[in-house]
Amino acid sequence: MILAIKDERGDWGRNHYLLKRINEGKEIFDSDKKYLQKILQEEIPSIVENKMDIPKKDHTVFLNKKMINCSECDQKIELHDKSVRYKNKWYHKKCHKIDNTKQEHDNSNSIYKTGQKRIDSVQVSITVVILVFLVSSVYFILGPLSMIAMGLGGILLIYHLFSAHAKAFSKNKSGMRGPSIFLMFLLITPFIIGAIIAYEGFSLYQSPIRIILLWAMTISFWSTMLFVPMAVFSKHREELQPDVKSYPTISVIIPAYNEEKVIRHTIESLIETKYPKKEIIFVNDGSKDKTLDIASQYKDKITVLSKENGGKASALNYGLVYAKGEIVVIVDADTIVGRNSLKEMVKGFEVNEHVAAVAGNIKVRNRNNLITKCQALEYITGIQIIRRAFDIFGSITIVPGALGAFKRSFLMEAGMYGKETIVEDFDQTIKLLKAGLITQGSTKATAYTEAPSTMKDFIAQRKRWYRGNIQVLKRHSDALTNPRFGHLQRLSFPYLLLGMLITPIIGFTATINAIIGIVQGDWEYVLQVFAIFITVHYLMSALAIKIDDEDPKLLWYAGFLVLGFKQIVDFLLLKALIEQISRKKATWTSAKRVGV
Repeated sequence: MILAIKDERGDWGRNHYLLKRINEGKEIFDSDKKYLQKILQEEIPSIVENKMDIPKKDHTVFLNKKMINCSECDQKIELHDKSVRYKNKWYHKKCHKIDNTKQEHDNSNSIYKTGQKRIDSVQVSITVVILVFLVSSVYFILGPLSMIAMGLGGILLIYHLFSAHAKAFSKNKSGMRGPSIFLMFLLITPFIIGAIIAYEGFSLYQSPIRIILLWAMTISFWSTMLFVPMAVFSKHREELQPDVKSYPTISVIIPAYNEEKVIRHTIESLIETKYPKKEIIFVNDGSKDKTLDIASQYKDKITVLSKENGGKASALNYGLVYAKGEIVVIVDADTIVGRNSLKEMVKGFEVNEHVAAVAGNIKVRNRNNLITKCQALEYITGIQIIRRAFDIFGSITIVPGALGAFKRSFLMEAGMYGKETIVEDFDQTIKLLKAGLITQGSTKATAYTEAPSTMKDFIAQRKRWYRGNIQVLKRHSDALTNPRFGHLQRLSFPYLLLGMLITPIIGFTATINAIIGIVQGDWEYVLQVFAIFITVHYLMSALAIKIDDEDPKLLWYAGFLVLGFKQIVDFLLLKALIEQISRKKATWTSAKRVGV
């Protein structure tokens, strides 16, 4: 039967993706099955009317019901059958006799065994100081019974450390659906802490304050104990990566809308990047200023495309049609890319054949006031501590639009960029992870972006980010309970839920409770807890700065990320959550460019 697409190129991409999965005997989601059933019931023409200015190609997609055969028993692999792919051949799971788990695991890490570089002693020292301080302060200052609450985080840490030794990509294992252990831990922790505090002899009137503060500290304890060692190990592992063995063709896509103040720097930085086989594709998304005129000045070195305004996702899809490279790199129009960044990103794809995307290291370049310096430190700690931990699990959840590389074949299989959310980079990354693929990070692939320099612009940017993030959480909520999504279900997605929904609520509530506690006379306990928070955050910031070889002067601003800047972020997150619940329409908002 023939599927024809009249207008939406995105539908063609989805049909092409589903066709390939069906022919290869891969499983498709229930939503995809309903989508196909709906289309197959409609009578549609066999000729596609292509109304967009794109290269001429056959947009007719043939969808047949022929299933691929098992390479062992030669019987058809139906959609509902559990299947395994080994050396580019498909098998029924029951027919697959080769135990290649250990072999694949060894191969995926063998690339790191070529170097003998030692782990940085300063990084190790800071890590030890953080862990010792956290454990000792909880025990000696807050008491031994409170240590039990912190121990819950330690137990969860051990669980995730052991799970890190499994294959990074999903094994597509079916099982009982339900929330991950980590998510269950978040839900029951307050009750356990409440019981411990009650046992310590505090009244119900006093307990809520300490429950909230200890709940926040337990989550912080777990995060620190997990992320800090992982960050140091990830840095060491990255240092052991050998030089690029081959240079696949790279297609760099720059979507732009009204970026006349910054686009020249972006294009020139990409032209100057050191990479032998690259093409640069500029997509003007209906700009009303001089963006297209400026880009056209470089048309002898880059491909300049122009289309009607349709949003960033539309511009990216438009550029993908023209892209010829095996690897596609997405760069925001306000980003200056480092000279060696493209080569460094290619390294990530040589680690494992299942790597679908590599995230770049985004840095703030306009560090000219308190707001931008806090953002600069926020980026550094987020990438060098938190993201590095997810890198170990092969489950980085956001490959940023500022600088992100994708293997073209995997990107097309997962479906082209969608307009369902206003954070297309986050949505696309989750789609890849749900397909059982790996997303890595490269901190040597640097890119410098322009951060909002005023509170008004900062709020506008974060409003889009946070509303879009909640949209993605809702859109991919099945990742919370489906075990076939591997580390995405066990760790990454629950942590997203923690950071975007639970932590702001806890943080905001903890601040209010701390004030109440001080008023009620429990000020000594409150100050002790906040002293632990601030000290640990300063130490983590120092470690992140050391790992990234960044400006030590940024450490002065670490306190604002606990008191001041954090409360603003928590408030904006809560505001976004309330707007989502009240079904207020999410719109694209962006910061004003200054062209630094």
